[in-house]
Amino acid sequence: MKITNVSAMILRYQYENAIADAQNYFSVRNAVIVTVETDAGISGIGEAACFGGPAESTKFIVEKELGPIVIGEDPTNIERLWKKMFDRTRQHGRGGIIFSAMSGIDVALWDILGKHANCPVYKLLGGYSDRLLPYASSGFYTKGKEKEQMAAEVESYFKQGFKYAKIKVGRNPGVFLSPLENMQANDECTYTLEEDYERVKACTDVADRYGARIMVDANNTYNTYTAIKMGKAFQDLGVFWLEEPLHLDNIEGSIELAQALDMPVAGYESETGLFNFREYINRHAVDIVQPDTIWSGGITECVKIANYAYAHNMPCMPHVFSSAVSLMANAHFLASISNQGILEMDRNVYPLRDELLKEPLTLAEDGYVYLPQKPGLGIELDEKTVEKYRVG
Repeated sequence: MKITNVSAMILRYQYENAIADAQNYFSVRNAVIVTVETDAGISGIGEAACFGGPAESTKFIVEKELGPIVIGEDPTNIERLWKKMFDRTRQHGRGGIIFSAMSGIDVALWDILGKHANCPVYKLLGGYSDRLLPYASSGFYTKGKEKEQMAAEVESYFKQGFKYAKIKVGRNPGVFLSPLENMQANDECTYTLEEDYERVKACTDVADRYGARIMVDANNTYNTYTAIKMGKAFQDLGVFWLEEPLHLDNIEGSIELAQALDMPVAGYESETGLFNFREYINRHAVDIVQPDTIWSGGITECVKIANYAYAHNMPCMPHVFSSAVSLMANAHFLASISNQGILEMDRNVYPLRDELLKEPLTLAEDGYVYLPQKPGLGIELDEKTVEKYRVG
């Protein structure tokens, strides 16, 4: 079996009412869906992250740079193909857009291998559990969403059966060193630290009534002393973890923060590759390790990151914030590891998650999600959704 073609398509959803995290203002959300074809008639589907830049750039790297490297190769030699892509691009890669594009191809290769072996991907990887406990990930800043609306939103998730919910913090223009001042729409949906605290408190008050937990995500915008101050305030409210509080380059600050808090520091989804995660793990700069299969180097690299975390007695819980392909790929990865935590399920309005697959991953009545038992990732794209949102 040989690879005959590698292609990528862009799907785009336009929001009527934009959503924002601590740095980014999303009026549109893109997904780059990767397809790898073989001469055996087996095709694999993957996704390449395109956060922070034009989706067209990622599509170009997948098709014009990485595709030619793997075409003609045996798609079941996934480790070799990963290393070949990594080595060929080392002079301008080793992270960033190259790793995102590699991730999309890598996920598609695992889908091919699963179909070839007639086995779900998570079982190919070792198979630790057939079901996962998910958490509702939303609570973004939006015009008109104050603490009352935020509390009502998280309550709706608990009523649906979720036991955990994550909300955004950190969109605070008064914090020194925050990258917000350099971002687009940086004057929209801004709050003071005190107002953010009140938003979190409104949500933890709701969670307490349901016996549930709240997590907060600062998306790399705090400085060290602000992270310690807010972290201590949040942990007093019963917040379950503080996610991505500091800039990626501030590893020393993350170490100081992790030592100062009694609740876990989670991160860093924005990081890529085993060797970069190694620094956070070795130096105990995080308590929860959060790679992403479509961003951090694919399933192949995320398994290595998870195993390295396991060797340091740390749980691994992937970041998941894109289409249904991303959700399924990360679910298979998480279900395969023994140091698994809970699965992130984005709850923002997003048809590229809810309508993209003929059989989407959904919350069961018992509060779990169950892994598909079909070969590979077990997914089939809904062509009507593809045509509705496809760019070009």
